[in-house]
Amino acid sequence: MFSLLRTTLLPHLPASVRFRSQLAPRQVQHVKRHKGRVPIPIGGSTKGTTLAYGEWGIRIKGMGVRFSAKQLTTAEEVIKRKIKVVKGAKVYLRVFPDIPVCIKGNETRMGKGKGTFEFWATRVPTGRVIFEIGGTPIREELAREALRQAADKLPTIMEFITRSTPPRLGNLVLQPEPSTDQLSYPTQTELVKT
Repeated sequence: MFSLLRTTLLPHLPASVRFRSQLAPRQVQHVKRHKGRVPIPIGGSTKGTTLAYGEWGIRIKGMGVRFSAKQLTTAEEVIKRKIKVVKGAKVYLRVFPDIPVCIKGNETRMGKGKGTFEFWATRVPTGRVIFEIGGTPIREELAREALRQAADKLPTIMEFITRSTPPRLGNLVLQPEPSTDQLSYPTQTELVKT
C-alpha cells in the first residue's frame, strides 16, 4: 500500500539531480570524462578577454585554473550580496562548469574502474573574464569592492577591468594600435631643422 503511494506521489529521482540554483548542465552524454588540461591561449584569439555585457568585471591574471561549480556559486553570491543595494544591477557569469570530475577514495588499490562522480568544473585559461557587473550604472568603488571580495573566493590571481581595458593574449596585454589621426608625422620644417 505505502510503496504504491510513494511511487505515484514521489517519483524516484536520479542520483545527480540538477536544481535551478545549481550550476550544472541539464544533461550530458557521458557522465565520466578524461581529466584534461587547462588550455593555454597560444593561437592569437582574444575572445572572452574583454567585457561583453557589463561595465565592470574581473579576469584571470595568474595561471589558468579549474574552477568548481561551488567556487563560482560562492563568488557569485558574494557579488550579489554586495551590489543588492543598487536596484536593477546584474551579475553576468561568463564561464560555465560543464566538465564532470570523478574521484576515487583515498587509499584505494589500483584498478576497479574510474571513480564516482564528485562535482562539476570548468577549465579557464589566463586572461578569460569570469564575472561582469552591469545592468544599471554602478559606482566604481562599489564594483571594485564587490569584485575584490569575489576574487578572494577564487583560487587564482584576478584583475579588475573596465570597458576601456585592452584585451589579453595569455600573459600579454594587447595595446591598441594608434589611429592615423593620433599619429604625428614631422612637418617639412621640423625635418629641415634636424
